[in-house]
Amino acid sequence: VVYEQEGVFIHSSCGKNDDQDSLIAGILRVIEKENEVVVDWRPLDETLDTSNILCAGKDSSSVVEWTQTPKEKCSQGADRPSSYEAEWDMVTTVSFKKKPHSNGDATTHANRESKWSFLFSLTDLKSIKQNKKGMGWSYLVFCLKDDVKLPALHFHHGDSKPLIKCLEKHVALNESPHDERVLLVKTQKSLSQSFENLFDEPSYGLLQKWKKDPYVVTMGKFSKVTNYIVGSLRSSDQSNQRRPPSEMADFFNDTIPGLKINQQEEPGFEVITRINLGKQPEVSRREPVSAEEWAKNMDSEGRILDVDYIKRLIFKGGLCHTLRKEAWKFLLGYFPWNSTKEERANLQKRKTDEYFRMKLQWKSVSEEQEKRNSRLRDYRSLIEKDVNRTDRTNKFYEGEDNPGLILLHDILMTYCMYDFDLGYVQGMSDLLSPVLYVMENEVDAFWCFVSYMDQMHQNFEEQMQGMKTQLIQLSHLLRLLDSGFCSYLESQDSGYLYFCFRWLLIRFKREFSFQDILRLWEVMWTELPCQNFHLLLCCAILESEKQQIMDKHYGFNEILKHINELSMKIDVEYILCKAEAISMQMMNCKELPQTVSEILGIENSSVTPDSDTGEDESGAELSCPTSLYQSISTPVIAANGTRDGAQQAAETQSLTPA
Repeated sequence: VVYEQEGVFIHSSCGKNDDQDSLIAGILRVIEKENEVVVDWRPLDETLDTSNILCAGKDSSSVVEWTQTPKEKCSQGADRPSSYEAEWDMVTTVSFKKKPHSNGDATTHANRESKWSFLFSLTDLKSIKQNKKGMGWSYLVFCLKDDVKLPALHFHHGDSKPLIKCLEKHVALNESPHDERVLLVKTQKSLSQSFENLFDEPSYGLLQKWKKDPYVVTMGKFSKVTNYIVGSLRSSDQSNQRRPPSEMADFFNDTIPGLKINQQEEPGFEVITRINLGKQPEVSRREPVSAEEWAKNMDSEGRILDVDYIKRLIFKGGLCHTLRKEAWKFLLGYFPWNSTKEERANLQKRKTDEYFRMKLQWKSVSEEQEKRNSRLRDYRSLIEKDVNRTDRTNKFYEGEDNPGLILLHDILMTYCMYDFDLGYVQGMSDLLSPVLYVMENEVDAFWCFVSYMDQMHQNFEEQMQGMKTQLIQLSHLLRLLDSGFCSYLESQDSGYLYFCFRWLLIRFKREFSFQDILRLWEVMWTELPCQNFHLLLCCAILESEKQQIMDKHYGFNEILKHINELSMKIDVEYILCKAEAISMQMMNCKELPQTVSEILGIENSSVTPDSDTGEDESGAELSCPTSLYQSISTPVIAANGTRDGAQQAAETQSLTPA
């Protein structure tokens, strides 16, 4: 309980102040819970009746049903359309559903009081209306997002200022331009217990919590990651709506030590020399690799004949769904590319035994043992919470007691035994979900997930080294691609690219539809056409939105809102083409900065005046890693399964650096 005030009355019969029964005395509390903050008012000495409690559905907001009059009644819940974001940021919310109230004489005083009790989450608060100064008792009226107005609360013992001050620690409140009595909740600072005041200067305790365990804090309501930063970096003081870049740099260096991204003091000043990358080439994609194409590239013992060739096909078109169960095992490194069918069968037998030995470790822990193992207990609690809200709109995971959910839970618990130091961090369930969906097998899904986590491990480590590195690398790439756009973002306090955080953390899992993520991930797993291709995907998305952001002069808030609302609206094939075109553009650059060359794994052939030029008669030569484009002239299989010369020429042109 962070706030408590007695003597807060509801006037149930307005205009009859001499009727004492019309004044219902109560206690108002603000309560911090694990994932949220709630406001609770109830009559004095009322005992909480659990029959009043109504839990929100998994894809809904909090439910408030007020039964004073039919006009004021508002019900939300199971009928509310589910949203993709809701299942991610769902918080276990509780509110009161009022008991039907009888007007008969037998109605007890307690029941009359009970019908007025209410409780709501601050995530559902829309506005607060206050009375004018000097107009009798101080009172407040809470209005929720569904335009439900709760009864006015009259503060007979003191005023409402301490309450407002308390609420401002958790939500940003601004005076309405239309009515000075109304305080509006800024939607950009959507609250969960994990996020409130994350960068609020006085809240050093929470800042330390962020430093200590950023992922538990961040993933508490991760889909709102862009929103909480808005409120946190914006002072509630209207006279101080903009902070200097140097101060913002200090904030991010405090919270993410080592995050060194240049913030220019003057937007028009270019730190690096502009480099002309030339025009982006036109890039096309092909049809997904078919089962026939896959089989043709395998010998009689089940070996892949030409690994580079098959990777290029997957990069250019992805896989048909029937192939994914087998091909993903190779792409993720569970199966060696040069293994035979017999060797893979033996590997699966060994891995099955190993998996169930680890699973037995946590399955055999008794309740008494678990009471003395806080880490395992915490891992289990987080996993159970996340599993129940991961991809529940997907048929593979929908409904209660779904076997897919059980497998999701068991694999994540077993991973804690596999890597107990890392254990479970919120967000991992989203990486596992598509893998399990494709594999439809507990053991295979586990080992593929292990391989994927080997790639993603640094993203979830306590020091956030993986995230720091990627944000810095993305900044370098975007500055080379469009330094003017970078300067604009910096001028709007957005140069840290923190709105890309969730893209990087879980590899765009929340930005694309489930089926598009399957395509995107398998393309990225080919590791073509260069290192860190996912960073070029970020560049492609940002470059696609650059014109709208700059033409409409989006500021800090608008940029965050715009990027956040791109979720589920991005064309995966278009972005893959654009990212590939950017990679070719950079590979063709004769003066590629050394830093960028290292990020993309490109051997830079630009030379200094006193070195051997290494040029032929046609000019400077760009040296690409041989593993990326060797045997590039290998014919590409046409969509009909034949080797087509024209198709080969077109594919070769789009794959080979000019």
